[in-house]
Amino acid sequence: MKHQIFLECEAAGAEDFAGDLKAVIPAALAAEGVALPCEINVLLTGDEGIRQINLEQRGVDRATDVLSFPMFDFSPGTPPGDGAEDLLDPGSGLLPLGDMVLSVDRIRAQAAEYGHSERREACYLAVHSVLHLLGYDHLDEGAMKEQMRVREEAILDGLDIRRC
Repeated sequence: MKHQIFLECEAAGAEDFAGDLKAVIPAALAAEGVALPCEINVLLTGDEGIRQINLEQRGVDRATDVLSFPMFDFSPGTPPGDGAEDLLDPGSGLLPLGDMVLSVDRIRAQAAEYGHSERREACYLAVHSVLHLLGYDHLDEGAMKEQMRVREEAILDGLDIRRC
C-alpha cells in the first residue's frame, strides 16, 4: 500500500527521526488493518512550536509531546474500509487521515526520563498519534486508555522497537 507521509522538520535535529517515522507510520496503519492508501502530515517541532499550536488549536498554553488532529471520526479498532472510498481525496486518491505534531524536545527529554532510546520514543509517539487519527482515545484512565496502550505496545513489539 502506498501511503503518503508528508514530513516537515522545523526543529534542530528533527531530521534524525524522519526515516523511522516514515517507516513506523505505514506499519502502524497496516497493523490496524487500514486497507486504503492514506495521507498523513507530520510536523516535527520544538517545545515552543508545539506550545503555540496547542494554544491556538486547543486553548492550552503549554508544551506537550504529541498533538493529533484527525480528519474523520473513526471508531477505535474499526479501520476505514468498505464505504470509506467516499472519503478519498478526488485529486490524490488518498484518505486524508489528519495531522500529527511531535516535539523533538519532548522526544529527547522523555527518552532520557523513561530510560530508552530517542528512536523508541519518537516511534512510540508516532504510533500513539496514528491511533488517535484512527479513533482511539484515552479520555479516561480505564478501558479506553488500556485499549490504546495494548495496541501501541503490540505495534511496537511487532516492529521490534523495545523500551530498552
